[in-house]
Amino acid sequence: MRTLTVGEVMTRDVCAVPPDAEFKDVAVLMARRQISAVPVVGADGTLLGVVSEADLLPTEALPRHARRGRQHKAEATRARELMTAPARTIEIGVSLPVAAGELAASGLRRLFVVDGGRLVGVLARRDLLGVFRRADEQIKAEIETEVFGQTLLASPDCYSVTVRGGQVLLLGRIGRRSEVAAAGELTALVPGVVEVCNRLDYVWDDDR
Repeated sequence: MRTLTVGEVMTRDVCAVPPDAEFKDVAVLMARRQISAVPVVGADGTLLGVVSEADLLPTEALPRHARRGRQHKAEATRARELMTAPARTIEIGVSLPVAAGELAASGLRRLFVVDGGRLVGVLARRDLLGVFRRADEQIKAEIETEVFGQTLLASPDCYSVTVRGGQVLLLGRIGRRSEVAAAGELTALVPGVVEVCNRLDYVWDDDR
């Protein structure tokens, strides 16, 4: 059973700047590309930090309670002085369910993707949402092939899979009770599945 990873859905065309990039150049780049943050990358590809819109705001424009510790950025002229470090990152091989949890927990709109410390992409919330636009027929085929066919080795005559809007209904009767639980858990991991209603029955209770 294969679960999608960050590397399979991330955006690879990442707009980055070197540490010595000037304030104006960073601001113009962010405006032109319509992005709210840009990573700062060293000559060897190592992610050093990130410059966000908040980092570019003059200290005087911030509320009084937010100015503490920001005075140095009011006089910054280079990306290395503007950036926030370390940047929030995620490894390229992390599974999508884990990545979604990290994005939700952090409250961020994106995580920069690294491979051995080097920037290789960016994972935004919209990249995760794209997974849930998979066609119901595609989801159904993957459940039947990978969950029931390859993993549980169940006969097609013993079960049925219905998918509507990413909601999955499992019906039928398969061999063991433990396989019923596994079918529900594995189906929930299939990209695009929103909810699983597991109404499978079993022949043998192997939990006793």
